[in-house]
Amino acid sequence: MSYPRHFFFAAALLVLPSTLLANTTLTEAPRAAKVDYQVVSPHGTRNDPYYWLRDDQRKDPKVLAYLEQENAWYQQHSSSYQQLTEQLTTEIIGRIKQDDSSVPYTKGDYQYYSRYETGKEYPIYARKPVAGGDEQILLDVNQLAAGKDFYQVGNLSVSPDQQLLAYMEDLNGRRQYTLKVRDLKTGKDLPDQLTGLSAAIAWSADSKQLFLVRNDPVTLLSNTVLRHQLGADPAQAQSVYQETDNSFYMWVSNSQDQRYVMINLSSTVSDEIRILDASKPAGDFKVLAPRMRDFKYGAEHLNGRWIIRTDWQAPNYRLMTVAADKLGDRANWQPLLAHDDNIFIQSFALFNDYLAISERSDGLRRIRVMPWQAPEKAFYVKSDEAAYVTGFEMNAEQNTQLLRYTYTSLTTPASVYQLNMATGERTLLKQQEVLGDFDKANYVTERVWAPAADGVKIPVSLLYRKGFKRDGSAPLYQYAYGSYGASMDPSFRSSVLSLVDRGFVYAIAHIRGGQEMGRHWYEDGKLLKKINTFTDYIAVTDYLVAEKYAAKDKVIGMGGSAGGLLMGAVANMAPEKYRGLVAHVPFVDVVTTMLDESIPLTTNEFDEWGNPKQKEYYDYMLSYSPYDQVSAQAYPALLVTTGLHDSQVQYFEPAKWVARLRELKTDTNPLLFRTNMEAGHGGKSGRFARLAETAEEYAFILNLLAQPAQ
Repeated sequence: MSYPRHFFFAAALLVLPSTLLANTTLTEAPRAAKVDYQVVSPHGTRNDPYYWLRDDQRKDPKVLAYLEQENAWYQQHSSSYQQLTEQLTTEIIGRIKQDDSSVPYTKGDYQYYSRYETGKEYPIYARKPVAGGDEQILLDVNQLAAGKDFYQVGNLSVSPDQQLLAYMEDLNGRRQYTLKVRDLKTGKDLPDQLTGLSAAIAWSADSKQLFLVRNDPVTLLSNTVLRHQLGADPAQAQSVYQETDNSFYMWVSNSQDQRYVMINLSSTVSDEIRILDASKPAGDFKVLAPRMRDFKYGAEHLNGRWIIRTDWQAPNYRLMTVAADKLGDRANWQPLLAHDDNIFIQSFALFNDYLAISERSDGLRRIRVMPWQAPEKAFYVKSDEAAYVTGFEMNAEQNTQLLRYTYTSLTTPASVYQLNMATGERTLLKQQEVLGDFDKANYVTERVWAPAADGVKIPVSLLYRKGFKRDGSAPLYQYAYGSYGASMDPSFRSSVLSLVDRGFVYAIAHIRGGQEMGRHWYEDGKLLKKINTFTDYIAVTDYLVAEKYAAKDKVIGMGGSAGGLLMGAVANMAPEKYRGLVAHVPFVDVVTTMLDESIPLTTNEFDEWGNPKQKEYYDYMLSYSPYDQVSAQAYPALLVTTGLHDSQVQYFEPAKWVARLRELKTDTNPLLFRTNMEAGHGGKSGRFARLAETAEEYAFILNLLAQPAQ
């Protein structure tokens, strides 16, 4: 059953305490009023006294006043360590090379790249002719963002004739985009504008038509593919595909060789790809293989055939191939690279003479290169470190022997390499420059394995300063995510050096629910096994404390979004093991949200969390839902953040959670809740503004640890 998107209370029902009066010094934390509201389900009714904090229009003055008072409470608390926050902001930003640029890549007649200018928040997208010549600025995002509280370019795509640039802009962080098209000859935008879109863009071969994805205005689900003729009335854009199954996400793109327009449809357990010859944009899309439950696949085109990555009879995925004229039935697929129980195939890149495979084994991402004509001569890209991450960089052209890839570790800044696949020669094109006194020799990375409650070994990536003593005195900053099969790789983060240089051990817990150890790692951390994610995280904490990597009274946990759910569950299950927890945009009201199909993205998630309309899932989800499981006990110090316009996790989830925590918790530890009133799921849009938010988080942590433990 769905519930109303708009729920309002008459003023007589809502009595706001005196602490919610604006422009006053708060003597105690804000307390949200309680108003009974029955959340109905097929399996019982639950009272939700803070449901009134939900306002889908973001205009209810009572709701906004409460959020602003929470912000005022946060500001009042953080003002006591404002100097530390400013110091950290300067320190973190000071490591960034402000006038930086990406490695140019060649596509057609140009080399494309992005760059930043000193002091500017946003990138500049530019290109230069391959034959030589001056820079042409395609898009200066700083100019577009001028005077706006939030601005983001969600995607941009150059037309096949390289004369036009389509780009998607977002003005509030809700990820509902407006299409703009720029004439690269004049630098002016065309009149063509469409709104209410996802960020997806695909071009017809003649550069005269665009394929776009329109979102449902209520649920925000991507459900309609539009074909827009440039110069025509945007209101007349033609619907060329309508998705009726609301458990699927949808995206459009061009194949790597630009020969096809692709509609990519994906749910948690099923995929479908529909393709169209880009030279025949008025034609009909053909299904590469029809969707089936428990059948996932992705595909790319090369020289008349499709290369397919699929889990069909292959939990860790395998590669298959099919001729372009034999689409529509997976029975026509031919084996290309066999399934391996110990190797998870992450992705692949296609070249005329080579196949490059990004794969996972032993919790690491590495790249294998295989010549088409001599597959027995396949080889791995080498690494000099025990824990590292490799991935594909932009490889825009197929007719080349040069593979671009990225390399990083907890001690090695992000690097871009070029590999000659014929000779094996490797060239470093760029390494992220870290300013200040950074020297990777001053840091040590380590991989350890923590035993989970059921005996499974959990990989943990560690970073600490050289000379660190394992004597049980160090503070620990432990991060994890653990959902959607998303793997949190041990990549370099210059900002975390501000903690490590102050004696912290930085740990990434590669818990179940991610995919670091293969597909089974994901399957063992979702649906009716979701609690493994939370107990894995706690087990990692126990292990690091027991092995004296950390002091038991100096453990800080951090997670965001679904990782915020992790923080909420951990706070309820093992609050005594954490001095503080940081939950960014946390998904904490699991059952109520998943019962309500009007909330964006809910229906896409049933195969991740379960459908609470089924009693088995309802009971299980309720057993760990952070909001529902808050109890009268002592909690760690908590910093909770959200964005008013968040479309991924609605602001009212953390707002309700904080309100219930304030009501029930028995401790006097800080509970701080900050709402960004202009932004969405990703926080602020400028690069320095985002780093300043990181500095605020670190200042909260350092100030907390400087106080006597309660």
